[in-house]
Amino acid sequence: MYDLAPEPAANAPDATAFAGAARPRPGAAEIEAAVRTLIAAAGDDPGREGLLETPARVARAWREWFAGYAVDPGGLLRRTFGEAAGYDDTVLLRSIPLVSTCEHHLAPITGVAHLAYRPRDRVVGISKLSRLVDAYARRLQLQERLTRQIAAALDAALQPRGVAVIIEARHGCMSSRGVRQHGVSMVTRCWLGEFGDDAGLRRELLDALPRRGGDRGLDA
Repeated sequence: MYDLAPEPAANAPDATAFAGAARPRPGAAEIEAAVRTLIAAAGDDPGREGLLETPARVARAWREWFAGYAVDPGGLLRRTFGEAAGYDDTVLLRSIPLVSTCEHHLAPITGVAHLAYRPRDRVVGISKLSRLVDAYARRLQLQERLTRQIAAALDAALQPRGVAVIIEARHGCMSSRGVRQHGVSMVTRCWLGEFGDDAGLRRELLDALPRRGGDRGLDA
């Protein structure tokens, strides 16, 4: 079950931190050489037919997996709307697909994020909420930090009365190595403003999230 306890406020710097494209990156040739080294380290021959194109494919995949470094999350939320006709109840976007990479083992993190906020006088397009999750997820991450970054960015951009972010995800570093346990998911959450102050609001939000069987889970 998700925890109803309030989360401490997110640190403001996390809301605007932007590791953009200005950071120098190795070129394609350097990346491909590194991949060939890793293939050899795995015990295979990077020169065999089935692996000849793998370094180039990996280089292209990395540009996609880590595209979030080239996105300014604050910029995604810059355009807001004040024409919500005084709507002041919770806005909830559920089950946003999430793909990230664990910074400890470079293993995949897959799951869903649920974002909610209680508007003060501005709202934002719902697609921007999904893009916000993707912008932070497509970086080397810790799920705990990812949760707080998303919440802090939304709080800084909209200055709403409350923000809630809940992420449930599975970690490849746990299922494919170490304890090798499958089907285990990790839940993190961040409650800001009214969500942090009001246990009733938190319970109402959790009741609105998808359930699987008798418990809340990854699937609707």
